[in-house]
Amino acid sequence: MSLLLRNALLLDPAAGDYTEGDLRCEDGRIVETGSGLHAAGDTRVVDVAGAPVVPGLIDAHVHVTALSADLAALGSLSPSYVTAHSARIMGQMLDRGFTTVRDASGADHGLADAQAEGLIRGPRVLFCGKGLSQTGGHGDLRGRGVNQRDDHPCCAGVGRVADGVEAVRVAARDELRKGAHHIKVMASGGVASPTDRIDSTQYSMDELRAVVEEARAANRYVAAHAYTARAVNRALEAGVRTIEHGNLLDDSSVELFLRHDAFLVPTLVTYWALKEEGMAFGLPEPSWRKVDEVLDAGLRALERAARGGVRLAYGSDLLGGMHRHQNQEFRLRREVQQPIDVLRAATTNAAELAGLAGEIGTLAVGARADLLVLDGDPLEDIGVLAEPRRIRHVVQGGEVVTG
Repeated sequence: MSLLLRNALLLDPAAGDYTEGDLRCEDGRIVETGSGLHAAGDTRVVDVAGAPVVPGLIDAHVHVTALSADLAALGSLSPSYVTAHSARIMGQMLDRGFTTVRDASGADHGLADAQAEGLIRGPRVLFCGKGLSQTGGHGDLRGRGVNQRDDHPCCAGVGRVADGVEAVRVAARDELRKGAHHIKVMASGGVASPTDRIDSTQYSMDELRAVVEEARAANRYVAAHAYTARAVNRALEAGVRTIEHGNLLDDSSVELFLRHDAFLVPTLVTYWALKEEGMAFGLPEPSWRKVDEVLDAGLRALERAARGGVRLAYGSDLLGGMHRHQNQEFRLRREVQQPIDVLRAATTNAAELAGLAGEIGTLAVGARADLLVLDGDPLEDIGVLAEPRRIRHVVQGGEVVTG
């Protein structure tokens, strides 16, 4: 399959500037850029008439199985029912310009394989399987009165409970056995979990280090859910590569990010959405009351991290009917970042985080042919990417899939 885009403004996110020219795709890859390109007679030619063309977007924190904000309910639902919802959620993500997503617990090899084989329309899925949680941690979604735990591997939940160094080793190895691209651990309390405090730390240092050791042995990495500076710092000191959220980090956290060459994945939009709509989409009231603890701090944490030179990636973390706000994160981040920096978070930075630099998040020759044709310049107004209606075409694997 061949595609030729003519008369485009091709964005290099790393350099932060455009080049006028054409772009040709063949067999799912970008094979040529330049002026006056020629292609075989069966090539689809699209004249974009000077429109900006940017790499396909990467959301580094999603939950494609989260059909409801009541995460505790997922484990009791039929996996086939959850899969049907996931297919719908993924298709809508693709329509919003996200050609690759990193799932932060819930998705498995089945969803990733189905998308890769064309059975499900949606972004490429980099999955971790189920997030690892201590008893009573962010991935343990039982209420106080529930004793029996139901986190069987075949259930559609987002977490699995493992306590102790040997148990977390086994859990990490099991997710890696199933093809996990990364391992997710819960290193602090959270909003959606019913029995922990947001300011708690979770897992001992020995447990965290054991998970990191197992991931590194498999040439993979660990992502950690963490809010407070204390939780963030413990995870970074244990060797975690990416911190998810980090709303309550401090200057000492910034120093550790730089020392360990780690990434921060803020998810501002989810707190905005949970506060506005969370209960309408299944978030239990006790969890809704927790949102204020992290909502206002998120933007300050992003500003602190950006100012300190921390590497940032784009994340949304939306649940249930709130997935539709996925692009709103662009609008929120522009309050403290320049447009090119926000765009890099969703392209080159996210690709580097995932270990796919040069493969996705770029328009360089040899990269996967994932790209967007836009109605407006995101370097002048990043809000262009906050409005999916301003995406004229989504191209994934060299095929026009939207527009």
